[in-house]
Amino acid sequence: MGVSTSGPDKGIALVTVDFPPVNALPVHGWYELADALRAAGRDPEVRCVVLAAGGRGFNAGVDIKEMQRDSGHAALIGANRGCYEAFAAVYECEVPVVAAVHGFCLGGGIGLAGNADAIVASEDAVFGLPELDRGALGAATHLARLVPQHLMRALYYTSRTATAAELHAHGSVWKVVPRTELSAAALELAAEIAKKDGALIRLAKAAINGIDPVDVRRSYRFEQGFTFEANLSGVADRVRDTFGKAQGGTA
Repeated sequence: MGVSTSGPDKGIALVTVDFPPVNALPVHGWYELADALRAAGRDPEVRCVVLAAGGRGFNAGVDIKEMQRDSGHAALIGANRGCYEAFAAVYECEVPVVAAVHGFCLGGGIGLAGNADAIVASEDAVFGLPELDRGALGAATHLARLVPQHLMRALYYTSRTATAAELHAHGSVWKVVPRTELSAAALELAAEIAKKDGALIRLAKAAINGIDPVDVRRSYRFEQGFTFEANLSGVADRVRDTFGKAQGGTA
């Protein structure tokens, strides 16, 4: 349980997240993930990172129950800062990051996948932001990197999800494969990237980030400001207190 790093092939670091039962990460989990991604990117032998997850789905966001147990705002602040660091660690990783997504990719999962350089997904993967149902805001910055603007807004306002096939049609998912083939497909793409010159691939990553039209760190931080406002006003608590009463799960 937790975050682990392995080296399945030359030039590739596999960072795996495993927080049962649904990969809803506690505060310390987001920081562990950020540290693992940054360490992998700094390794001069690594030319590509694959971000994967164990269990039922890729990521279900933050651990809402951890917030519910906190009578103050420490858990909220910790989760927001942790997510900020983990999302940034994907985007700023010194080498390309391939996200291998299976099952659900929700909330914080969108922040991770949306900041990845490429996404390989299983046929059962679904992507969405149930934030409005959880008393939160955020990661529209990253969903906007996966789908067109108006679709992003409709998905955000309704808390609906999009399938891997739909994202593939929009060009944001590289390949959709059966669940049993996900790991091999992600490693295959990573191996192709890892064949490039190590110094040049790092320059390429920095150059591509430099021409992005949106500063993802600044944009996401702006969104987080409204999450704090929702909490201070009591709106978030009112919505969050319904979590787990009508339906189970985390987001």
